[in-house]
This record gives sequence, C-alpha cells and structure tokens, in this order.
Amino acid sequence: MDNRAFASATQLAADIRDRKIGCVELLDFFLARADTHNPKLNAIVVWQIDKARARARAADEALAKGENWGPLHGVPMTIKESFNLAGLPTTFGNPVWKGNIPAANSVVVDRLESAGAVIYGKTNVPYMLADSQSFNDIYGTTNNPWDLARGPGGSSGGEAATLAAGLSALGAGSDIGGSLRNPAHFCGVYGHKPSWGLIPTRGHSPPGIVTPTDISVVGPMARHAEDLALALGILAGPDLLQQTAWRVVPPPPRGRSLKDFRVAVWTSASEAPIDDSVAALIAKAVAAIGEAGAKVDESARPSVTLADNHRLFMQLLRAATAGRLTDEAFAEQVKIAETLSLEDTSPRAHVARGATMSHRAWGRANEQRSKLRYQWRDFFTQYDVLLAPVAATAAFPHDHNPDVGARRIMINGEPHPPVEITWAGLAALSYLPATAAPIGLTADGLPVGLQIIGAEGEDPTTIEFARLLAGEIGGFVPPPGYE
Repeated sequence: MDNRAFASATQLAADIRDRKIGCVELLDFFLARADTHNPKLNAIVVWQIDKARARARAADEALAKGENWGPLHGVPMTIKESFNLAGLPTTFGNPVWKGNIPAANSVVVDRLESAGAVIYGKTNVPYMLADSQSFNDIYGTTNNPWDLARGPGGSSGGEAATLAAGLSALGAGSDIGGSLRNPAHFCGVYGHKPSWGLIPTRGHSPPGIVTPTDISVVGPMARHAEDLALALGILAGPDLLQQTAWRVVPPPPRGRSLKDFRVAVWTSASEAPIDDSVAALIAKAVAAIGEAGAKVDESARPSVTLADNHRLFMQLLRAATAGRLTDEAFAEQVKIAETLSLEDTSPRAHVARGATMSHRAWGRANEQRSKLRYQWRDFFTQYDVLLAPVAATAAFPHDHNPDVGARRIMINGEPHPPVEITWAGLAALSYLPATAAPIGLTADGLPVGLQIIGAEGEDPTTIEFARLLAGEIGGFVPPPGYE
C-alpha cells in the first residue's frame, strides 16, 4: 500500500515542508488515483486540473525560495460541490443552476487557499442537498467505496467517498441535519460539525444569497482527527461584517487523555431505534473508553427528551430551509399545511408546518431553543462530551424512489424510513459541535461512526476526544480494493 493515499493531511504537509515529496508530485499522485477509482465511484464531479497543477508548481517554486504559504502549503484537496469556487459551477445538484458560475470564492475556499491548499475538484451532492443519498440529474449517482451498491450518504456524500477511497488529502462539507456527519459514518471517515457561526458560510448558498441559514454549518472532513483540528484552526473566525471587533479563540480541549474525560452516553431511544450491528460497535467503543479510565455515565441525560428535541428541531429546520423553496413549491406547502390534522406528525407534516410557520411562531420556537442552549450549557458543566449514534444503520443500498416517504431501510429486520435525523438533531438544534468518528466495521464489512457532542464553542474538545479514541481502538481503515 502506498501510504500517501491514506496519510493525514498534517503528515503530507510536513513531508512537503521537509522536501520528502513535491507539490506537483503529490497532486499527480492523487489525480492518478482519481483516474483509477473515480469512474466507478463518481465522487469527484467537477475538476480544475490545469489550474491546480499551475498552483502546485508555484507552491514548489515558493518552497524552493524559502517561502511557506501556510499549514496546507501544496496539499491537494477537494470540496463539496455546493461551495463557490470561482470559475467552476455551483449547482446544488439543481439543473436550474447548471449555468451558475460564481466569480468569487466562498470564505471556506479563500481560507483554505490562503493556508496553501491546492483544490483540484468538487464532489457530488444530492438535489438541493436534501437527501441521505448523493445523486442528481446533473452529475448522476455517487457510490460508496465500501460497497458500490450502497450510497455514501448525503449531502456531503461525494466528499466522504473521495476521502475514504484515498483520492484527496482533505475535504470540506456542510451540515444542517447530519449532512456532514452521516456520510462520514457511512464511509468510515471523520467529519466535524462546528458550533453554529464558528466558520462563515458565505459562498455556500443558493445563487445571490448572503444571509447565513439557521442551523446550517460548514466544516472539515478527513481521514484523521488531527486533520480536523488543523482545518478548524484555518477556517474558524468571523466573517467580514464582524472582523472589526470580533476574534475567535476556542478553548483548549478539556482533556489530553481519555482518563481526563467525564463521558455521558446516550445511545438508545424507542423513538429512534438503532440496528444491533451499529449498537454493538458503539457499546464496544464505550467499554474501551471506560477501560481507558474515563468516567462514563450511561444514564446521564440532558433536560430535554429526544422526542421533544426532535419536534423542535424539525420545526426550526424546515423553517430554515423554506427559503430554498421556489414560489410554486412554497404555495404547495401552504396548501398541505391547511389540510393537516393536529395529530399528523409525519415527515410531510413537519415540512409543511415548518416551512409556512408565522414569524411569531418562529420566535416562540426560537425562545424554546434559546432556553435549551442554556440547559445544555449546564449539562456540560457536569460532563465533557456526550456520545450518541450518528445514524441507525451502516450504509444502505441505493434507493432513488422519487416518493421519499415510501423509501425504507431495514433496522433489526423491520422496515423504517431511511431519513432518520433524530440523533443528528441533538447537536444541530442547539448549535453544539459534534465530531463523527469511525469506530469499526459491522460483520458485513461496513463502517460505523460515533457522534461526539460537546459544549457550544468548545469544538477542540470533541475533535481531541475523537483523536484519543482512535489511539485506543483504531480509526480510519481503507476500504478493500483501494489500498
């Protein structure tokens, strides 16, 4: 196995600085792997090879003159298709925006390039980033490198598949309802959903939109937890309107070994069942954490129930995404909302109610969330992290039924809707940081992740816990056939 394919971005950056490998050489290495593996994965869907190679040459020349562009000097990487990259299309998988070619970069791209990164491609997404699978009418379907018959998750599925297959050194995705964490779980890589507002989202939005979307965040994806920390240090910080007065100084991790941590564990709930294959791996990881000396409490719970958290999350989530609806689609949601009974708690009802709620109703819901954020703050005075599932199952087979409500996955032999974001909502609703970390493979050879949730603004703690956990039980492993 060529270790460069699955080395950390941190190590590759060090190798470049130490002249162990050239920037053009490393870029060509990843491009060659993409030529071999991407046709069957369809993970990278937009390319800028000539521009990337020119930048890599410039990076080599700069290094020869003693110049260092930053911590990612010359490191090749990809980003999710929904990030603006000047000169390349940003479509969100929507054919209406096929000709949308932004003239300027997103903030994330600018900061990565300012740190020296060489971005050579963009990765696939579902239509409007609104599916747990990554397929659309522009770019087609992305396959999971662990099993091509299965999806890599959504909406950052192309990015997760690219990293798992060793086609890129580092990635960037986004998350509003698990869109970064779920693909990390399904593909066996790391993903970090930052505290809301920590990393600017400008340039990751439908054409012409500059207002940040409630709950939505952008964050790094990687094969190694230390790369999440490296990327967070590059990406975190106020956007233009706040830069005059604001600075971001995240606190250090709460612990430097697993025995330093007070760990709450919440891994089961009747309203959000988990397949036994996933639950077994989570239990094994929790046992290892306890054996390493951490103080583990499997009965600890915040003041909110999972069901109540989910109801409020769905209300505010659908309100947040209503701005993406066309006038026609919004009018349809208004019609649906008028027909709903009070007892209807279906996904269809959640969408219609949230998308059409009055501003007064939104204000009341937001007040509930604000109180919940303070309750979480109190919870994290007693515990350092909360461990929870990322998703109910490992990666599931492709299912492109246009009637999303009719899709089903099997959980312990019973059919369930596949878009289950109850666990993702624990962190998302209250703006908490959450790191998805690989913890092993099922008997069927599919990866499973663990969600590590922390106190708002304390992102380094969840990332460091993920890194320490990898040292105890192992972290990323390459999918068969890609070594």
